[in-house]
Amino acid sequence: MFLEEVENSPSLEMVNLVLQRIAKGEKVVSLAIGEPSFNTPAEIVEVACESMRSGNVHYVSSYGTMEVREAIKGKVAKKNGIHAEIANTIFCTTKYSVYASLAAASNKAYDALLPNPGYFYWEPVVLSGGRPIFYKLKKDFSLDIEEIKKKATRRTKVILVNSPSNPTGKVLNRSELEELYEFCNDRKIFIISDEAYEDLVYEGQHFCVGSLEPKPEIVISLFSLSKSYSMTGWRAGYVVASERVIYMINKFLENTVTCFPPFIQKASAYALDKCDRYISEFRNELESRKRLLEKKISEIDTLEPSKIEGAFYAFPRYTIKMRSRELTKVLLDKYGIAVLAGTSFGDAGENHLRFSFSMSPETIEEGMNKVKAFFKEG
Repeated sequence: MFLEEVENSPSLEMVNLVLQRIAKGEKVVSLAIGEPSFNTPAEIVEVACESMRSGNVHYVSSYGTMEVREAIKGKVAKKNGIHAEIANTIFCTTKYSVYASLAAASNKAYDALLPNPGYFYWEPVVLSGGRPIFYKLKKDFSLDIEEIKKKATRRTKVILVNSPSNPTGKVLNRSELEELYEFCNDRKIFIISDEAYEDLVYEGQHFCVGSLEPKPEIVISLFSLSKSYSMTGWRAGYVVASERVIYMINKFLENTVTCFPPFIQKASAYALDKCDRYISEFRNELESRKRLLEKKISEIDTLEPSKIEGAFYAFPRYTIKMRSRELTKVLLDKYGIAVLAGTSFGDAGENHLRFSFSMSPETIEEGMNKVKAFFKEG
């Protein structure tokens, strides 16, 4: 059974540990969780509430409502340069869409190439009947195209990329994505591009690899409202892909979740059409928090900072001799500070820690002071 072959999510496992300790009355400062501390803008909430009050609480198409699909089509044309029609869109929470897209991309056993270090894509690959093959990134966390070419086989059906990246904060540039696209187009390999952090870019510019196609063919673009509009609990996202892939994802949804709540789709359409001003406000505040975290990291001699170009994570390397999982356990047990081990994101993450700066400045300050105390005493 595939479920026996996967582990629990490292980030949610840490959430549970933190909550258990807090329930016992212990003080824990968390820099582990990738969730904005901002509330969803009130006008988006009100649209959802009014939608429910008006009776919009029944089944809808598993593809999504026409209203939200129209909003998706308009948004990706305007912001991402993707030439999509309604038939190229489907409403689906982004984490689930990784799994659904993998299942849609291949109807038999397959290989998927995953970034190392990278987000937790290994588990949905296994759950969808695939074999995960990891490709290393360059020292600056950019794509190593030659490494990808070496790892690709006849069984390779999918290559996953994530920009801006969780955990590295790297923003992939146009030239490396063009080179990846040319290779995949020649080999008829799907690119699943996770763009959950597309609006949180501080250096460089976000480039959507799906914009390289006259119409969606091999690129499956995954988007989220969670980070852009601080809507993590809403589970709102969408996929843009070829009609065939969207059809297959829809079959997947029909036989699992049926559809997503119509009032959430109503609010999502409203956010996509009318609420971009909040994106700028959130990004500006997060950039301020980024500078604070960078300052705190620079005060610790045993941490080697990495460049943060996007998302809300730092992924510095540390120089003491201790495994990253052991180090995070010590930080939690003795100092009451929660961070994620670099190896949660693959073996190439050893000797790294992931710090989130999505929480309040006060929490960042307090948490990093505890990290500094550990390295000073250790």
